[in-house]
Amino acid sequence: MATVLLVRHGRSSANTAGVLAGRRAGVLLDETGENQVRATAARLAGLPIAAVVSSPLERCQQTAEAVVAAQPRPSPLHTDERLTECGYGDWTGRELKTLTKDQLWKVVQGHPSAAVFPAGESIRDMQARGLAAVREWDVRVTQEHGVEALWVAVSHADVIKAILADALGTHLDNFQRIVVDPASVSVVSYTPLRPFVIRSNEQGDLRGLAPAKKRRRRRPASSDATLGGGAGT
Repeated sequence: MATVLLVRHGRSSANTAGVLAGRRAGVLLDETGENQVRATAARLAGLPIAAVVSSPLERCQQTAEAVVAAQPRPSPLHTDERLTECGYGDWTGRELKTLTKDQLWKVVQGHPSAAVFPAGESIRDMQARGLAAVREWDVRVTQEHGVEALWVAVSHADVIKAILADALGTHLDNFQRIVVDPASVSVVSYTPLRPFVIRSNEQGDLRGLAPAKKRRRRRPASSDATLGGGAGT
């Protein structure tokens, strides 16, 4: 199967204001966020990206456009509603310091699989749609570009954390243990037996993800873990 690079959008004006932006329109990257996504796009520019798929929200679109623009051969930019932010409902637009006093906050922190936002979405449903999107795009990219293809999914912290929790084989209640910083890159390779989490919250060099230039024959991705850890990618 292909390999997905999960990119979180850069820092937004809502992040710095301590506000839960949710799906509210007009939330854009701040100056730091713009610099972050340019740096991430530059790190991705050395990789043969087959496709870029993004949440429809502006901060993700800005991030995805920067990634595409930095590619020597621009990849197609697609939008998938299933990668959008969690539907926080009545919590949308409220200050985080106020939300921490709500009883639901304790559920979100300690038992997120049971959390349903008032007039919004459950975290469980958010995970299900995000996973469906990534799995379906992974199959599509593999069919169109081969098993060594790399592609980018630009989304939001909670969506990416939920996808990583699934890839790690951990319960959704543990997804708050995963950190996904603005403009970070996390990498998952799906195989017939299990996913492999290759990178998480990466801010450094990504050139090691590039497929080998010459191979005697193409081999399908192995589902076997290497005993002893292997020599690395």
